[in-house]
This record gives sequence, structure tokens and C-alpha cells, in this order.
Amino acid sequence: MVPNQLRLSAAARGHGGYDSDFSDEENGEKSVQKTKSTKEDGLLIKPFQKTKQGSVVHRQFAAEEWDREEARKRRFHLIAMDAYERHKKFVKDYILYYGGKIEDFRRSGANDKTDLDVIRENHRFLWNEDDEAEMNWEKRLAKKYYDKLFKEYCIADLSRYKENKFGFRWRHEKEVISGKGQFSCGNKHCDEKEGLKSWEVNFGYVEHGEKRNALVKLRLCPECSYKLNFHHRRKEVKARKKRGTAVPNSKEPKIKKTKLSSSEKKKSKKKTNEDQVSSEDSDNSDKDSDNSDAKDGPSDADFWKGPLQEADEKSREEEFDEYFQDLFL
Repeated sequence: MVPNQLRLSAAARGHGGYDSDFSDEENGEKSVQKTKSTKEDGLLIKPFQKTKQGSVVHRQFAAEEWDREEARKRRFHLIAMDAYERHKKFVKDYILYYGGKIEDFRRSGANDKTDLDVIRENHRFLWNEDDEAEMNWEKRLAKKYYDKLFKEYCIADLSRYKENKFGFRWRHEKEVISGKGQFSCGNKHCDEKEGLKSWEVNFGYVEHGEKRNALVKLRLCPECSYKLNFHHRRKEVKARKKRGTAVPNSKEPKIKKTKLSSSEKKKSKKKTNEDQVSSEDSDNSDKDSDNSDAKDGPSDADFWKGPLQEADEKSREEEFDEYFQDLFL
């Protein structure tokens, strides 16, 4: 019984003695289908397409590909940042990798200089030819600032007048427009506009290790003038008025003086005394007549003395000169 059952089970699974007429045909159809699929796959494969790898890639190759992909992503993020954000990221990465503090990367501003600092270091109260011999960019900047200053009047610092120490500087454009130093007091801490006086001061100063002198002019109120002249009086500048040329009324001949003897001197003294008495009487009568003639107008005799004197008319340039002469004192 046992062998028969085994035979039936084997026959039921197709491994027994039972055979089918269509088994060879089915196997042939399967092989034909496989050959067709391989041909179609060969047609679909492109010449630049890589062959499929069924096995696991090598570990080194996988690591290189991973690093390449990470570098591409990192480069994309760095390009998207601005320069400052990129700098901060690099600093943080450096600190994380090597250690340290963020304070070590902060730059020192002790040696930083602005344009104003450069001008203060190279400024000169007066520039001469020797100063302009060797010019670098710092001196050129200071000279350019110097050319923009107005050098007619000075602005003074009189805070240390008791020590006989004064500070002077030239005026800039805003002070000229506002009238500071010319129409108002030239003291830095005073704005008085009444009773201004012009002073001329010999200003001695030390500049870049060299002692120099300059004659400057400034206008001060009475109180500030007292401070300026606390130790010794400075020179005051006053308006110079033009002297009018006097035209002689008549041409009088010059009389030469001759030496007289003692007798002639006595006779001349007597004559002069008699003439003085007669002249006083005539003068009194002439004064009365002159007063009456002055009321009536010029006499006929005046017309025969010569042509009438006309007042000299000043030209426009002379009027402007007088005006500015009074203005710039």
C-alpha cells in the first residue's frame, strides 16, 4: 500500500510516470518569449546608458559619491549667502573644529583713521613752498581743506587769556555767511555785535616741531578786546580817511625874507603898532559889511577873482574802495 500511495502523490506532482502531450510545447513557448524579451531589451538600451549592476557597489565608490553630493549641496548653500554671512559661517566652523573664542576674531580699531583724523595730523595754519615740496595723499587732503578756508579774519579762543595763550583759526564758509568774526565778535564763545574793534596780532605758534609767526586780523567786542590786551596792548586797526587836496584861492607870490638892521626893526615895529590900531577899526567895519553881504549872497568882486570852484565828483570805483575800506576793518 505504501509504494502505491507514493506513486500517486508523485504522479499528482508531475514527477511520476504520468506524462502530458503538451508539455514540450509549453516549454518551447516559454523559451521563445525569453528570446523575444532579450531582443527587445537590446533595442531599448541606448549607447550611452550604463549597464545595470545587480551586485552591491564597493564601499569606497559609495563614499566618493556621497562626498560629491554633499559638496554640491554645500556649494549651493554658500552661493546663496552674502559675503558677511559666509564669513560668519566659516568662523563658526573654524571655532568648532579648532576651538577658541569669537573675541579672538574681532579686528582691532585702534589704528583706524577717518578723513578728519588725517586732516588734523597734516593741517597747517599757513602753507609755504617748502611744505608743498613732498606731497602724499594725506598732505594733499589737508591742503585741499586749507584752500576752502577764508583767510580775511580769524576766529579766536580766549579761554586762557590770563596765561597769555591764544588760539586762532581761519573761518569756514558757514561762518562767513553768518558774519561770524566780521559782523559779530570773533571770539569763539561770544556773539556780540555792538562796539566791535579790529585788532592786528602777531601770532606765534609751534607746528610740526617748527616755530612760526603770522600776522592775523580779528574783530572783537570791548569785553573780548580787554581779554586780548590783558598783558600788553595790541595794534588797533582804524579806518584811513582820504585827505582832500586843498585848492588855493589865489596865487600869492612868495616873499623872500631879508635880514634887517636894528634901526629898521624899530621903525617897522612902530609901523606895525599903528597899522594894528587902524586895521582893528577897519575889521570891525568890514565884519558888519561882510555879514550883510553874506546874507545877500556873493558880491560882484568875488566873480572877478576867478572861476567858481566846483566840487570834485568821486568815481564809482573810488566810492566802492571807501565803502569796502570801512567794511573790512
